Amino acid sequence: MALMLNCDLGESFGSYNMGLDKEVFPHINQANIACGFHGGDPLVMVNTLALAKEYGVEIGAHPAYPDLVGFGRRSMNCSHQEVRAMVLYQISALDGLAKSSGQRMDYVKPHGALYNDMMAKVEVRLAIMQAIKDFHGDVKLMLQATPECALHLKEAADYGIELLFEAFADRCYDDDGKLLSRSRPNAVHNRENMLAQVRQLKEHGTVTTVSGNILKVQADSLCVHGDNLEGVQAIEHIKALIAL
Repeated sequence: MALMLNCDLGESFGSYNMGLDKEVFPHINQANIACGFHGGDPLVMVNTLALAKEYGVEIGAHPAYPDLVGFGRRSMNCSHQEVRAMVLYQISALDGLAKSSGQRMDYVKPHGALYNDMMAKVEVRLAIMQAIKDFHGDVKLMLQATPECALHLKEAADYGIELLFEAFADRCYDDDGKLLSRSRPNAVHNRENMLAQVRQLKEHGTVTTVSGNILKVQADSLCVHGDNLEGVQAIEHIKALIAL
C-alpha cells in the first residue's frame, strides 16, 4: 500500500487563524480535523470538511484534552470514563457535521498530549479504543508505528477495531521508537534532515534514531505539518518523494 500523507488541520477558532489549510489540502490524503477542545469551532469544522470534500481527502477526527489555552499540549490526569467520554463526544461532533454534507469520518487520531499519553499509558490507550468501539460508526484509530505494533494490534483486536500506523516526517526518533521529546535538542528536524528521513522511510522502511540506531518503521501514513509557507513547500517535496 502506498504511503499516505496526513496533516493536522482545522485548528483555527473564533478570530484566531492558525495554519494554511487551503494551501495544504491539494497535497495530502488525510485531514486530522480539530474537534473544538484544543482548536477548531463549529464553523471552522464545517469549512474544513468542505475543503476535504473539494479535494477528495479522507476525514479523521483529531480529539484532544479540553485545553484550548494550552493547545492540547498539557497532559491531564483523567479517568478511563473521562477519556472515553471526551473522545466519544468530539468524534461524534465531527461525524455529525460530516454526515450533514454527505461525508464520512474514516479514522481517529488523538492530538498533542492525549496522543503522547495514548502511546505511553496503556490505560489511556484502552480508554480511547473503548470510545471508538462504542461509537456507532466503523472508524480506525491512528497511532504511532513503534516496535510495540504487535501489542497494539492485539489490543485493538480485543476491541474489534482496526489501526492505522503513522510515521513522522519532521520529528527525530528516540531509541525506544517514540518521538524525541521537544525539550531535547534537535527534536524537530530541519528541512534537509526531514527530507532525508522521508527518503529513508520510503526506500527502506526505517528511521535513524537520535543515537544513530536504525529502527524499522512499518507505517501506513506519514504525518506532515503545514502551518507556514515553508512547511507547505516541504509537503510538496515530500509528496514528490513518496510518489517516486
